[in-house]
Amino acid sequence: MKIAFLYHEDLASYSFGEGHPLTAERFVEFFSFFRNNCPSFSEAFEQIPPQPVTNEILELVHTKDYIKAIQSASKGVFISDIHRYVSGDNLNPITGYIPKGVDEGARIIVGISLLAGELVAQGKFKKAIGIGGGMHHAKTDYGEGFCFYNDVAVCVKNLKAKYNLKKILVLDTDAHAGNGTKEIFYEDLEVLFIDIHQDPATLYPGTGFVQEIGSGKGEGFTVNLPVSPGTGNKAYEYIFEEIVFPLAREFKPEIIIRYGGSDPHYLDTLTNLGLTLEGFKMIGHEVSALAKELTEGKAVDLLLSGYNLEVLPFAWSALICGLLDLDIDLSGFKEESHPSPDSRLEETKDMVSQLKRLLKKYWKCMD
Repeated sequence: MKIAFLYHEDLASYSFGEGHPLTAERFVEFFSFFRNNCPSFSEAFEQIPPQPVTNEILELVHTKDYIKAIQSASKGVFISDIHRYVSGDNLNPITGYIPKGVDEGARIIVGISLLAGELVAQGKFKKAIGIGGGMHHAKTDYGEGFCFYNDVAVCVKNLKAKYNLKKILVLDTDAHAGNGTKEIFYEDLEVLFIDIHQDPATLYPGTGFVQEIGSGKGEGFTVNLPVSPGTGNKAYEYIFEEIVFPLAREFKPEIIIRYGGSDPHYLDTLTNLGLTLEGFKMIGHEVSALAKELTEGKAVDLLLSGYNLEVLPFAWSALICGLLDLDIDLSGFKEESHPSPDSRLEETKDMVSQLKRLLKKYWKCMD
């Protein structure tokens, strides 16, 4: 069975303008790189063009007032209290206003993640790759961290409402903590949200500490794994072995949604982690093994983040290679002076021990 590959050329409209860390080049350059370097692309993938979503779909997560404000501002309508809806990093650095046309791009991104989830839930594909998904900082009525609409949350809400899925594993490997996704599902026991990210004491958004474990019925179902700057491949592998696999086995998800791009790479320009391309391959392999064991192979993989555009196509490709066991030549990027694979391993073990003490009340596997 082929893998669904979701990409849309109009992703280029999701760009914040010259001087901003997130511009359209990432999508165009990655797609060109991946097609040119994956000799089996047409045999392995079925490319499927998504559609932008309607307001009704966005309202699964976002408020009507927020959607209207973003849609209007994106068309050039002046909103005097725009900072009520978005943070400064969601504005074009030259105009100081919401980038024109960005609403259309954001709706396509949500459409990509929504369709990826549906194709897997329907059984049409075992796995789906979505280029552009992972807007995990967007909240129900506030956009920040380069995110306007939380496509991951919309995808999950749709899977629950339309396909009656009761157990969804969301794995966030973006270098930044997924504060928006976390808030949306903080009281939800049907979503196991596991987030591996750089220590929030050293990186935006300043949330995602181990003590943040959910509340109410969802207590114990939010799992934050903050790692120190410089954390390398072995520490990530340890996290999968000690936390991700045991929790997933006990939770028994029906589908896995992983998102996050290249920003845990040691050469990323906005973050300070220590993964190499081999580390990204390892993440893909681990997610594939999880899906094979627990969900009959059902997995959605979403790619967006990363701010060193030289690294990005290689790291995104490494994630896909690991997930799908593809052989793509990534030797064109030379990793020199990279951190030791064991970097920050002992500190990670200490963090994991602390987390286990917090979670053992809720999970037998953590005792």
